[in-house]
Amino acid sequence: MSTHVLRCDGAPVPIALASLPTTQTAAIPDPADLDELLPVMAADSLPRLIVLGEDAGLAAVLTHLMRTERLNVEIGFVPVDRTYGSRAYETGTGNAAAKRALEGKAMETPLIRDDTGKVLIGRATLTGPRGEKLEGEAYVDDTRLFTGKVAALHVSPTLEMPGLHATVVRGLRKKKWVEGRAMQLGTRGGIVTRDGVTTDKPVRRSTFYRHHEPWLLVR
Repeated sequence: MSTHVLRCDGAPVPIALASLPTTQTAAIPDPADLDELLPVMAADSLPRLIVLGEDAGLAAVLTHLMRTERLNVEIGFVPVDRTYGSRAYETGTGNAAAKRALEGKAMETPLIRDDTGKVLIGRATLTGPRGEKLEGEAYVDDTRLFTGKVAALHVSPTLEMPGLHATVVRGLRKKKWVEGRAMQLGTRGGIVTRDGVTTDKPVRRSTFYRHHEPWLLVR
């Protein structure tokens, strides 16, 4: 098995990974860097890529693997601090996460994407334009999340099937998460923040759903 480290935005390299071959890239990896690296790894029957960085960096890697049909690559995730993604996938952080990414076994894990073809790792938050309330209607599978106006809608992946869960924010009410395969929203105008990256333009529809293929998470 060949193991390679993708170091995003100068993330600290844990001691456990210090001796491994490493590629430097931006916080959100450049597809050109991945296109150069992946064919080299493909020469091995069990390629493993360890991503040092934040949720958005791992999301970009998995988006590229999904689009280029390379989801056979085993992926370890080593964030510096806790993220929504590290909590969802129970990876840990720092050197503990590094040891797990190096020594653990790959497990098939639901891959959550949206209707723009981008992968979600930690959390997507949908609000109205300019911080206004989100107006519309949303469902998780056949369960209605809301109709009318809410402060925000959150979507996150889950480690196990069915793959995702979602909730809405209504003032100080306790959040109730609803699990399913897909979340669908229809709205007059919504702003999507996916793994910390916000879209430029409002959308009228947004869907997050489980891809037909899983990804290989090392844990």
